Amino acid sequence: MGEYDVIVVGAGHAGCEAGLAAARMGAKTLVLSIQLDAVALMACNPAIGGTGKGQLVKEIDALGGEMGLVIDKTFIQSRMLNRTKGPAVHSPRAQADKRRYHEEMKAALERQENLDLKQGEVVDLIVEDACARGVLLRTGAVHRARAVVLATGTFLGGRVFMGESTYESGPCGFAPATALAASLRGLGLALRRFKTGTPARALARSLHPERMEEQKGDEEIIPFSFLNASVGGNKVSCRLTWTNERTHAIIRENLERSSLYGGLIKGVGPRYCPSIEDKVNRFPDRERHQLFIEPEGLSTDEVYIQGMSTSMPEDVQEAFYRSIPGLEDALFTRAGYSIEYDCIDPLSLYPNLEHKELAGLFCAGQFNGTSGYEEAAAQGLMAGINAALRVRGKPPFVLDRSEAYIGVLIDDLVTKGVEEPYRMMTARAEYRLILRQDNADLRLTEKGHAIGLASRERYEAYLRAKKETEDEVERLRATMLRPAEAAAFLEASGLAPPAAGISLAELLKRPELSYAALSAVDPNRPSLSARTRARVETQIKYEGYIKKQLLQIERFKGLEDRRLPEDFDYLALEGIRPEAKQRLSKIRPRSVGQAARVSGVSPADINVLLIHLKRVGRR
Repeated sequence: MGEYDVIVVGAGHAGCEAGLAAARMGAKTLVLSIQLDAVALMACNPAIGGTGKGQLVKEIDALGGEMGLVIDKTFIQSRMLNRTKGPAVHSPRAQADKRRYHEEMKAALERQENLDLKQGEVVDLIVEDACARGVLLRTGAVHRARAVVLATGTFLGGRVFMGESTYESGPCGFAPATALAASLRGLGLALRRFKTGTPARALARSLHPERMEEQKGDEEIIPFSFLNASVGGNKVSCRLTWTNERTHAIIRENLERSSLYGGLIKGVGPRYCPSIEDKVNRFPDRERHQLFIEPEGLSTDEVYIQGMSTSMPEDVQEAFYRSIPGLEDALFTRAGYSIEYDCIDPLSLYPNLEHKELAGLFCAGQFNGTSGYEEAAAQGLMAGINAALRVRGKPPFVLDRSEAYIGVLIDDLVTKGVEEPYRMMTARAEYRLILRQDNADLRLTEKGHAIGLASRERYEAYLRAKKETEDEVERLRATMLRPAEAAAFLEASGLAPPAAGISLAELLKRPELSYAALSAVDPNRPSLSARTRARVETQIKYEGYIKKQLLQIERFKGLEDRRLPEDFDYLALEGIRPEAKQRLSKIRPRSVGQAARVSGVSPADINVLLIHLKRVGRR
């Protein structure tokens, strides 16, 4: 029925970014959703961002993606997490109006040139000569393409669990994609079962906010998108409450009725987002667990009970929820549940997210074994970019671990693999002081523009921001205070005076002083955005640490630049252990650096590999 360059299967957070990226790069693109009401569905928490995740959203935006723009339009509360810690871990997070988020993202797809958005269930891939060439729909319609992106989320083989009840379903009651799961197995793709969960929703009018702690948003909001200077203010507050011993007792008494502990669930769940019954069972000494009450939007009274996902039956859920301060009279609109789904082993993918056995098949999102909207969107963006590049006969676009959190995410997936749903955290990034959320545009927009994704408007905004930052850093370094002036300022701040004149930049390096504090001795400072002020302060205050990390990156690049032939015969290499041979033969790393990160490969194995490469080089 249709001829396309790129077909994207699924229109969740991965599918939306994949489709938009491919279309913006000039590829004729089709995005297929099993249900158009599920486009950019927030099936779990109504929020974007968070620790490590906020950095991903900023990078998606810097490259020319859509998620940051949409959350800026639809947020109802915004906060910068970890403000009391160093800038390397500052992470933006925003509560979304989940219905408006869906509507805005769907509208972005509908408006996009080169992109068709259609409702239809894909039941089979068209494969010719070991290449993905299109899809077959349940209706019998056939759409052909030169590349296909699979972004099936939790719909693929979806099965819901709630106590003793279990049935085939996608998230939020949407139909699952069961035929496609069988088709992919028939094509030889090794699928595994993962699971995730979601808590109950309740009506805000039935809660007692006075019995819970109010959690307000930031007064000065830093937008997610680098195209936005400001986005307005917060519209709601969240609430904070805690479980207690009565809550835990109810859960323990009914543990065997949980789908998880009753033995119905076989899939592997996320370690960093366990169900409440898992928390109570695994941490018996914990007297309480923290919960957040998060509004789901401005046009609904429903609230999301963050931190309380469960697979307990409904009657048990109501009992333990109502044992919590503020929830004693809660009226529930939707029960919590767990959902199992099919996904692949990401070790079967190249770093550009193309499948190693099926050329032209790109994979993204929860289908690759990750959790979270942000991780999905980041992979979707990269899969869409690389699908479009493949169609044009261009080299792959790959970000390494020193360039972006996106690089860390994908390298972890395709090099180390996953045994449980993968979640991004700042601790996974070795160079997180360089990969801050505030400088994602300075790191990535030029790259996005070079591949034809970041628009001219975005590129010009990046150039202005870069110049503004550089000019202000240089001005602070060049602006000197006389000794008497500096002494008076420092003494008023309770600090020791300098022995001689001092620049504003040197003052700013003092831990006790902030950029804002310098206004007392800097009357001529320019008017700058909150984003620019923050990165100027970070660049100056952490200059020494940044230089050290840049040296570490140089050493990292040295190993990354040592390329390995794709047809390298690891099995014939003498001196490395059999396990390392097998792992390297399976993953086929593209560099010595990537080889060193493969699980099961030791430093001694890498030394043997380096010696071999040196000998070959001499020959």
